Amino acid sequence: MAKISGLEVNWMSSEVLNNNNGNGNGSFKGQIWAVGGGKGGTGKSLIISNLGICLSRTGRDVLLVDADLGGANLHSCLGNSFPSVTLSDFIRKKVSSIKDVTIDTGIPHLSLISGAEDYLEVANTNYAQKMRLLRQITFVDSDYILLDLGAGTTFNTLDFFLIADSGIIVVTPEPTSIENAYRFIKSVFYRRLKKIVRHQGVREIIVEVMDRKNELGIKTPVELINYIGLINNDIGQRFKEEVLKFRPKLIMNNVRSRADINVGFSIKSTCLKYFGINIAYVGYIEYDESVWQAVRRRKPFLLEYPNTRPAKCLERITKNIIMNKDIEEEFIL
Repeated sequence: MAKISGLEVNWMSSEVLNNNNGNGNGSFKGQIWAVGGGKGGTGKSLIISNLGICLSRTGRDVLLVDADLGGANLHSCLGNSFPSVTLSDFIRKKVSSIKDVTIDTGIPHLSLISGAEDYLEVANTNYAQKMRLLRQITFVDSDYILLDLGAGTTFNTLDFFLIADSGIIVVTPEPTSIENAYRFIKSVFYRRLKKIVRHQGVREIIVEVMDRKNELGIKTPVELINYIGLINNDIGQRFKEEVLKFRPKLIMNNVRSRADINVGFSIKSTCLKYFGINIAYVGYIEYDESVWQAVRRRKPFLLEYPNTRPAKCLERITKNIIMNKDIEEEFIL
């Protein structure tokens, strides 16, 4: 049983830690989780920093990577000062290995690669830089690697999301956040399709339909797959298989009511109906003043207020992600 700040951790049994998450990987060694979403300000950095703490309590080695290139703040969420080495040092080849920019957070089993807000051009990394970064991240010796992604749907963000074993989308129960979440899910799926097909005509169609105002009138992944199937049946079938494999996870943040929690179920059903994508609703985090109080103190709320409802929500979410489980409507609140 692990302890941090006097808090005993027994919420993860060996059954949970050894569960296969459905990625065909039977072991958690090197598991990558990426947290993204279409809108800024949804609490992605806050959530991923505390997810990392949750995982580190099990005694597993966890590496947090602030991949919000050009807008890093993950070190602040952990209460660390701005480090002397950052991701920009690696990208600019001041160091040869990603390990050279890894720092200790002061929390047992939790390390950090800070983002690169000190070098503005890093937000626009070229293809070679991005591929070098992606390759090195996958060779880091850690049980969990958690990527904190920037807001929006840039190719860099989408590609980081796609390398993850568990892609996690954070949404708040606000119309703008919900709308951007749908856009993010559609964009990352189209990006996934484009990367697996070599047929130039099909690739051009995918690029075209990423524009909502496309002349083909295609609005959803289901419509795209049906259209591609008419052009090339084999590719259409391949795309249908990819839909079944693609299962991003959803976290609702800052919920204040049962109606807010139900927004997550609505997003899930809408994605299945119109996108053909069965997202996993893994949990919600209740609004509580203790969270912003912890932020103002530059302390992780899981350590500062471990017995609050948001802390318990986060523990359940972590367990659900590992177990590859959804929450069910009849068992909430």
